[in-house]
Amino acid sequence: MRIVVHGGAGHTGEVQDGVETAADVGWKLLDEGADAISAAVATVVVLEDDSRFNAGTGACRRTDGSVQTDAAVACNDGRLGTVAALEDIANPVQVARLVMDEDFDALAGKGALDYARSRGITPAMVAGSEKPWAGDTVGAVAQDASGAIAVASSTGGVSGRPVGRVGDTPHWGGGLWTDAGIGIAATGIGEAISRRLLCFRVAQQVADGLSLAEALEWGLALYPADVCIGLIALSDSEGAGASNASMPWALRQD
Repeated sequence: MRIVVHGGAGHTGEVQDGVETAADVGWKLLDEGADAISAAVATVVVLEDDSRFNAGTGACRRTDGSVQTDAAVACNDGRLGTVAALEDIANPVQVARLVMDEDFDALAGKGALDYARSRGITPAMVAGSEKPWAGDTVGAVAQDASGAIAVASSTGGVSGRPVGRVGDTPHWGGGLWTDAGIGIAATGIGEAISRRLLCFRVAQQVADGLSLAEALEWGLALYPADVCIGLIALSDSEGAGASNASMPWALRQD
């Protein structure tokens, strides 16, 4: 069993305690027999509830002052759930978790909000943060006792971006990827991550023989130093995190 957690590339180390707390929550669940999906989602909820992070209650504000969030949950059994441009939900990762059990993969905007209501999630005004967020997110990758691997990510986007802008977090293959024996989550400048299909390409490097740490460094090397990028990942044998900027992250494993 193992879980790796990040609080966003480019974020200050002053919030490392929040990442450690979230990792402890996920690890405790795994130790008690929870499945990888439940552990990853619960870990991200802790970070969404901590307004120091750019997700959930701490999400950024768009050009019109509104708050719109994206989230995604995936498991290496083939299930995927994503939400984008979601308003008035404090824990968007919980909505993405519900979507992954449907016969569709993605919901956006009002449709995502209506779906959340229909599934018993109570809307709540999210005031958002006045901090000038540049694009960091939160995420977790967990592997349970059965060997299943799940990825969960959530973001508040980028300050000042237009209403309706969607970054890499719900982008399958860009912002997250999981397959047999591997799970990866990205953080940083969303457009740069999506355009290079970053998580999928890093997974391919592992499949081609690189270690997990080597593959993450390979992924970072695709970008110039001024493009903030971070990655966390798990394989069947190890966990790792890497970033070309400060990135609070934590790993727990047996």
